[in-house]
Amino acid sequence: MTAATPPGEYDRSRCSVAGTLAVVGEKWSLLVLREAFLGVRRFADLQRALGAPRAVLTDRLNSLVASGLLVRVPYRAEGERQRHEYRLTDKGRDLHPALVALMQWGDRWLADDGAPPLELTHRDCGEPVSLALRCAAGHDLAGPREVAAVPTAPASARPAGTADTPAG
Repeated sequence: MTAATPPGEYDRSRCSVAGTLAVVGEKWSLLVLREAFLGVRRFADLQRALGAPRAVLTDRLNSLVASGLLVRVPYRAEGERQRHEYRLTDKGRDLHPALVALMQWGDRWLADDGAPPLELTHRDCGEPVSLALRCAAGHDLAGPREVAAVPTAPASARPAGTADTPAG
């Protein structure tokens, strides 16, 4: 939503931004997800990478599992008791673009020496990865002034088989 194109009246109780923040809007949750995207799966490794207090990390992992972003998978190292790994689900992996967007913003506006601390590259060709805003017709958008916010009806209020996107 932008100031240039106010959405008028819409049901803010259905706001996707607020709903997403209710699930992942806490610092430690996003940092756990960052580590999961980097391949860190085990509690001790997460705690070492994050420096999070044990109780906080336990709480965040339980919350991310309950929200369906991570799944707890048992494993047992030889001679040790059973423990759990935390693996991203499809729902969790769908947050990758959001973390990449946060990373790109931080690289642009917070990097002290102008060099990002980490670069994402395409595994197949090695080229840098960046996130772009693009419409369904394939047009790249420069920013929020090129976007119009259009309120939609709740799914329960639409006739069966209709979508939120206009025909065209």
